[in-house]
Amino acid sequence: MNTADGTSVKKQADSKLADRTNAARQKLSSASRSLTRSAEALRKGGWKSVPWRSLVPGTDIGLALGVVLLLSILILPLPTFILDLGLSLSITSSVLVLMVALFLERPLDFTSFPTLLLLTTLLRLSLEIATTRLILSHGSEGTYAAGHVVAAFGGFLMGGDVVIGGIVFCILLVVNFMVITKGSGRIAEVAARFFLDSMPGKQMAIDADLSSGAINERVARQKRKELEEESSFYGAMDGAAKFVRGDAIAGIIITAINIVGGLAIGILRHGMPLSEAASTFTTLTVGDGLVSQIPSLLVSTAAGIVVTKGGTDGSADVTLVRQLGGNPKPLAIAGMLSALFALMPGLPALPFLAIAVAAGVGAWMRYKAPVQDADGDVTEVAPQPTVAPISEILKLDLLRLEIGFGLLPLTSGENPQLTEQIKALRRTVATEMGFVTPPVRIQDNIHLPTERYVIKLKEIEVASGEVKPGRLLAISPSGGAPDLPGDKTTEPAFGLPAVWISPSLKAKAIAMKCTVVDPPSVIVTHLSEMVRQNLPDLLTYVATQALLDDLPREQQKLVNDLIPSQVPLSTVQRVLQALLAERVSIRDLPTILESIQEGCSLGLRGVQNLTGHVRIRLSRQICNALVGPAGYIPMITLSPEWEADFISHITGPAEERRLAMPPSMLNTFVAKLREVFNTVSTSGEVPVIVVSTPVRDAMRSIVERVRPSVSVLSQSEIYPRSRIKTVATIT
Repeated sequence: MNTADGTSVKKQADSKLADRTNAARQKLSSASRSLTRSAEALRKGGWKSVPWRSLVPGTDIGLALGVVLLLSILILPLPTFILDLGLSLSITSSVLVLMVALFLERPLDFTSFPTLLLLTTLLRLSLEIATTRLILSHGSEGTYAAGHVVAAFGGFLMGGDVVIGGIVFCILLVVNFMVITKGSGRIAEVAARFFLDSMPGKQMAIDADLSSGAINERVARQKRKELEEESSFYGAMDGAAKFVRGDAIAGIIITAINIVGGLAIGILRHGMPLSEAASTFTTLTVGDGLVSQIPSLLVSTAAGIVVTKGGTDGSADVTLVRQLGGNPKPLAIAGMLSALFALMPGLPALPFLAIAVAAGVGAWMRYKAPVQDADGDVTEVAPQPTVAPISEILKLDLLRLEIGFGLLPLTSGENPQLTEQIKALRRTVATEMGFVTPPVRIQDNIHLPTERYVIKLKEIEVASGEVKPGRLLAISPSGGAPDLPGDKTTEPAFGLPAVWISPSLKAKAIAMKCTVVDPPSVIVTHLSEMVRQNLPDLLTYVATQALLDDLPREQQKLVNDLIPSQVPLSTVQRVLQALLAERVSIRDLPTILESIQEGCSLGLRGVQNLTGHVRIRLSRQICNALVGPAGYIPMITLSPEWEADFISHITGPAEERRLAMPPSMLNTFVAKLREVFNTVSTSGEVPVIVVSTPVRDAMRSIVERVRPSVSVLSQSEIYPRSRIKTVATIT
């Protein structure tokens, strides 16, 4: 070859090398740009903005691809290096599952465990099938025919002796199948059965707490959801335990198939001597079984830990330390017994002495520093004096009923009448007024007379009375004291004359058309009246927020549009308090919120104006509650002169108008008002005062001091289809 040809060949080689270099640079540049775009997207938009995010394990597509790969292992042969990777993943994932189970606070924190059991079982079985394929097809090639992991485990367990290795492996199979797996399955079955049997009682307990006011509707829904999740979890664990047991059985069968099939293939097909075939295939089979049985044993142990953790709080390490080493007495006794064993002839002294010293030190440390449980209670037997936090002293009881020592039987025993009637009272008030009153705390007070009770609102006394246990209160319909033998008294709720009679006179009192009431009913009636009079004070800011949170989901959009963009929550609270102050039910809360929103759009400002607009929208409800036995609303009206006087003496801005009437004129009007009330009351009517809209609020402020139970309506609040009748006019 001449120089020209050599130069040409060299140029062609340099040209090809340059083309390859440019192509490599372009690919590298393209990959760099792709990584740069992914990094920039990750920096700007987070993980969700990366285009290949859905292919990563832990996402929906990643999980689907992982399951498909598991199923493909059952059919497709695997190279040894991929098999080693899969076996390493199986062992590591099993250790991870066991560690997660050990550090669980409660079983429901690991609700994916049944699904994880299925996937890990499928992974182990797939790998066992792939390993079996390699053992039977390439086992004659040597101990590394099924990969390095199987060979390493087989050689480690065998230790150069096939018989001893096989015996140890059989023991591992028995431990996993007969002890761990069987016990975990039985515990899961019993736990699921007992939990399902206890579900009705737990649901009834949630309903009872809800009806008694101990929890609100939102908390009740949360508890019901947790109960459903717990039921589903234990039911799934009962079924998932069968996966673990089936995995253990499949491991035993596959091991037997590998040994018998390997020996047959090695001797008959490859002409191997019996000893060589037994050594080779037994080592591979034991290695394969060990690689599969160790993860199976770890997962079975994790399943047992999860299902046995149902009644304990906290992670397993904290629970074991608290319950085994929390009390110094058992540790001290164990240490003394260990020291006694060390002194016995024939037993090694050093191990028992070391254990005795460790137990003694632990007992001394627990004696000096007692372990506390999850609730902060000291676990040692000796009671320790505790001091309540100062914050507990600052808490107020919104409603409290203090009773004397003689009234304690009404709240305890087999028939706690007072407690049950208070629960019924709270349900009644909630149905009528649309507001769940706070729980009533019943407390005995040794400073009270034995038959006396006191009703307190925010720990301030608002009412009191006396009842006589074992007797009945008779009230005459005529208004005077009944002509019956007994102790004359005054009915505490309404101040009516009454008599405490013996139960033997009940039939006679009923024949005299008297109302006969037992002591618990007297107390509850008095409490009911006090609750209704003080409903505005019981509707706190927190209670208002709870009412809005308990609205149906379709009404939450209204709440979000109204609060706080148009009015703050405090304004809604004050409007509701103003309605409750006049005993207007707030049960139709969506209509009230719509009315407030409508009033804001009309430019109304201030609680007084918004309340007036809400009352107009609730006119049908208000009028329906005021209809008397005769089927109409009895009305008391004002003469035109009094209407004009009231309008002329109302001053102030539109948002806060007040009545500024001279005292002499106001006294004259109050006298006429009392006279008209007394006249109408003799006819048995419960009248309603009807005035013009500008006068209503001023008239309500006057009537509230004279007859609080009398309602005051404006003319615009009268529902058009209501039947009305004027029974008197104040002139």
